[in-house]
Amino acid sequence: MMRCPWAVGDDPALVRYHDREWGVPVHDDRRHFEFLILEGAQAGLSWATILHKRDGYARAFARFDPRRVARFGEARVRRLLRDRSIVRNRLKVSSAVSNARAFLAIQREFGSFDAYAWPFVGGGPRQNRWRSVREIPPTSDESDAFSRDLRQRGFRFVGSTIVYAHMQATGMVNDHLTSCFRYRPLRRSAGG
Repeated sequence: MMRCPWAVGDDPALVRYHDREWGVPVHDDRRHFEFLILEGAQAGLSWATILHKRDGYARAFARFDPRRVARFGEARVRRLLRDRSIVRNRLKVSSAVSNARAFLAIQREFGSFDAYAWPFVGGGPRQNRWRSVREIPPTSDESDAFSRDLRQRGFRFVGSTIVYAHMQATGMVNDHLTSCFRYRPLRRSAGG
């Protein structure tokens, strides 16, 4: 069975993530918030590192409930900076809290984060046709626009590369290689 090269190897968590989650369209706000936290935490690190800390992040960040995270104060941030189950970077931790507040503002304005996010790709998954990992861009025009808008709304750790990774994770773009066994099922499920 052919997989995207980044998911080939001895790490069962990475393989499971690739096979079951990566690129599957997300329409649940809590999942969007989870991936915003995780992708922001990944900046400068490997995805495998973050994936192995995912349970720690779920515990530390109230099961990715943006309402609860938005209420975290400085004392809670200090406790999180001592928590070995997450990446203990002050800017990343504090940005998760401020991003929760901005996330709630988007929900109030648009009804849901999902309703806000998907129009950046025209309402449905963008179907790419990459044959090689070298073809996959780190950003796109859509991630540039999405990132710019998030930053204007007060989000941090949402540069275009991080936002493109979020779009890949949440199925806003199908960046499985055409040779990957996941490519066709995700393309079919999107009506492509």
